[in-house]
Amino acid sequence: MHPFDIKTALFAKHAQHVVLIHFPIALFIIGVLFDFLAHQTKRRMLAAAAYCNLFAAALATIPVLITGIIAWQWELEGQPLKGILLMHLVLGVASSLLIWIVCLIHMRTLQKQGAVLPGYRLPIEAVGVGILALTGHLGGFLTGVNGPG
Repeated sequence: MHPFDIKTALFAKHAQHVVLIHFPIALFIIGVLFDFLAHQTKRRMLAAAAYCNLFAAALATIPVLITGIIAWQWELEGQPLKGILLMHLVLGVASSLLIWIVCLIHMRTLQKQGAVLPGYRLPIEAVGVGILALTGHLGGFLTGVNGPG
């Protein structure tokens, strides 16, 4: 493949998913970091940065889920999933749900005047980062980055 062959790069069977997945991962992890720092320091600007990152991460999960399903259909022609690929799918959906739950908690709180973010969001965010990391780790095995793929 030629490095500037746009057609091959855009229409590779799983290329879009592999590229797009980095956005929600980075946005969510940084959003959670900002939220933890905002909670500790009580700085509103950090809380605003956290919300922006979490919202962008939630939106970014939509094309990632779509391209993941398309990659499964193209690469395996819709065969039943098993092993690492099945775990990756289940954890990917769980990660996306947790990202959306955290985003909705922040959104709902912002809509209420003078409301304070609930403390229970922090453990949810921590679990979300852990599941997201495990999902990415398994994805690395599927692409061959973390071992035979």
